[in-house]
Amino acid sequence: MSAAGLTEAQALQRLRAEGFNDLPRTDQRTLLRIVGDVLREPMFSLLLGAGAIYLVLGDLTEAVVLLLFATISVSITVVQETRSERVLEALRDMTSPRALVIRDGVRKRIPGREVVRGDAVVLLEGDRIPADAALAVANNLLVDESLLTGESVPVRKSAVDGDDSAPMARPGGEDQPFVFSGTLVVRGDGLAIVRSTGPLSEIGKIGQALEKIAAEPPRLQQQTRRLVRYFAVVGLSGSLIAVLLYGLLRGDWLQAILGGIALGMSMLPEEFPLVLTAFMVMGAWRLSQARILTRRATAIEMLGSATVLCTDKTGTLTENRMTIAKLRTAASSGGQTRLIETALLASGRDSFDPMERAIKAQAETQPGGVESVYADMELIRQYGLRPGLLAMTNVWRLRHEAKMEVCAKGAPETIGALCRLDSERLAWLHGAMSEMAQDGVRVLGVAHAIHPGGDLPETQKGFDYEFVGLLGFVDPIRANVPAAVGECRSAGVRVVMITGDYPATAEAIARRAGLEASGSMSGEELARLDEAALADRIDRVDVFARIMPEQKLRLVEALKAKGEIVAMTGDGVNDAPALKSAHIGIAMGGRGTDVAREASSIVLLDDDFGSIVRTVRLGRRIYDNLRKAMAYIVAVHVPIAGLALLPLLFGLPLVLTPIHIAFLEMVIDPACSIVFEAEPDEDDLMRRPPRSSTSQILPGRLIGWSLVQGVLAFAAVAATFAGGLAREMPENELRALVFVSLVLINTSLIVVNRSFSSSMLTALCRPNLSLWLLLSAVTAILAIGLTWQPAMDLFRFGPLHLDDLGLSLLAGVAVLTILELIKPYWRATFRS
Repeated sequence: MSAAGLTEAQALQRLRAEGFNDLPRTDQRTLLRIVGDVLREPMFSLLLGAGAIYLVLGDLTEAVVLLLFATISVSITVVQETRSERVLEALRDMTSPRALVIRDGVRKRIPGREVVRGDAVVLLEGDRIPADAALAVANNLLVDESLLTGESVPVRKSAVDGDDSAPMARPGGEDQPFVFSGTLVVRGDGLAIVRSTGPLSEIGKIGQALEKIAAEPPRLQQQTRRLVRYFAVVGLSGSLIAVLLYGLLRGDWLQAILGGIALGMSMLPEEFPLVLTAFMVMGAWRLSQARILTRRATAIEMLGSATVLCTDKTGTLTENRMTIAKLRTAASSGGQTRLIETALLASGRDSFDPMERAIKAQAETQPGGVESVYADMELIRQYGLRPGLLAMTNVWRLRHEAKMEVCAKGAPETIGALCRLDSERLAWLHGAMSEMAQDGVRVLGVAHAIHPGGDLPETQKGFDYEFVGLLGFVDPIRANVPAAVGECRSAGVRVVMITGDYPATAEAIARRAGLEASGSMSGEELARLDEAALADRIDRVDVFARIMPEQKLRLVEALKAKGEIVAMTGDGVNDAPALKSAHIGIAMGGRGTDVAREASSIVLLDDDFGSIVRTVRLGRRIYDNLRKAMAYIVAVHVPIAGLALLPLLFGLPLVLTPIHIAFLEMVIDPACSIVFEAEPDEDDLMRRPPRSSTSQILPGRLIGWSLVQGVLAFAAVAATFAGGLAREMPENELRALVFVSLVLINTSLIVVNRSFSSSMLTALCRPNLSLWLLLSAVTAILAIGLTWQPAMDLFRFGPLHLDDLGLSLLAGVAVLTILELIKPYWRATFRS
């Protein structure tokens, strides 16, 4: 191991042979790939295919409408997903470190991706380590490895002792001579010789493992495809049979074909793929307003069905920063102010160490702040941490005085030994430590001494210390986490914490977060369990501690095997395999790594755990409203299909032609894709349990409810049709009467399906601007169609009198009233 580093020629040769020091880029999606993925979707193929069929049949209006909808849907989806990938690329660029290396005997800064095996990398406080390496020199070096281990407290590092060919160890643990790519130097400095770069680094190995993990296919998308195929087969088969029967029985093949086209248009389920796409895209847009990036829009709906939320601790439930939570002072120590001041003087003045930053923050709150403590003080010497002596000491001299102040902090047992405490005070120390440890607090001891001047001792043991007290540090829970966990519990979503931290700390954090923390399972215990034993216990444990990355993946897979819908949150590289394997992977965008973000389907740009609950709520709302929209689609097609079929069966005037159905589709499509998507939450949205993983978007009983609506709507419009025939109305007036009745009845179906739980009056008071805009537009267009002669000629309408309008209005009100009266008997259906 050469601390002299490489020459530029050697580095260039290795860069060409071994490649750049880049992380594996899992699932990178270019613009062409995104477009290809969208166009390969059967839902879009159906839209495009239907438009092409109508174009061949000569129905230019419907063809243009369908092709326009397909183009807009594809464009919106491509723009949304491309934007998401660009944000991720920007985050990747922001987190790419630069490295200080020795090349040709000279220090130089280079991009982290150009570091090669054998490079000598200089490590300074605050540096992000660019590659896996062995330490040739380590001066009081502390490294934050939380992105790999989940452990928020930095670990102490030492230089290689003797055999410099020893294999790299795993991250974590004190006094190891190895450092790892992506970790952060928080104190001290060192010189490391690179062992592994890119895919061969610890981060790279995790990235390679991601490629072997298959992402979960979205269930709702699969269900919608089945519905589309089913309704398409039924609709087209029915149209063909109707054409054959009419042509064979009546001999009028032209009329049969026109009626068959109208029937096919009325039954073709192009709204299903359109509504699913619109709901997912609009959901992604709504989340983006709350700084939640959606990489896969279908994950929003799946999160609404999540039954288990597996969350990392560090940086997810907690703020990933240390604060002082508890202070314990000795009887003669001078109080808490002196404790903080002594601890501050025992720390680095401009430190990256999280505990020392917490001490400085606490000192800022005291009278005079930090600068008053340092006033007239000159740092003379520092004694660093050593494997056999887990304490550090700073020696300060008051200006113009000979005596020196000696301030030490470190492991409480070490500080107690340095102070030579008697048995009584040692008992107090151990009792205080035990009490603080029960709350998951990390404890440092603090001591003070006065040195009269002259030569300083070789080690810290040469000072006559006085014990000052104990500092207790915690990584604080994010302020909104307990409320968010409580809302998850009320919604029937189990929250499980999976962390690399110690069991006592993990359980204490879990209790503060509001989790059920009656016990925990350690990584060692998990490793001893076979799959059957794990399946038996996993339902009873909500805290998993000292967990390795591959074990996180095993836990997610075990939960999935139990039939759970699993959401996994995390920000570290160690979370990436579990993020990708889970049904929904949720990465932190601020503190998170690019590997975790690219493995996820949702990224929280502000790292706010409460955003997860908002996403669950939105996912449930989307599913509710999607059911409403699809129930409406089935219901509204029954009277349309019935009116298209009646003339074919009974030789009646053909009241609905393709142009009428095209107009109705202009009402139906915005209604189901815009109006229903904008519906507010149901009152009990977050008080009901998650839906079953086997539930269908349109279960049999909900289809039954839709058919009840559709049959009643058809009966009303057929009665209006029959009334017009009985009055011997001219065909063009009859067509106008029936069409207006159908539009008003359609409006009644929209109102009925707006809410599962509310009454009609409550539903009408629910804010939905899209509904009123749609109804206003339909009213205006209908008025033009009934009064403007060119439009009347296009629709083949005759004049409609006030009594005819009254009859149409009566039909709509009757349908609305009857359905509202019987809706309470079907409410259990809506929750299934």
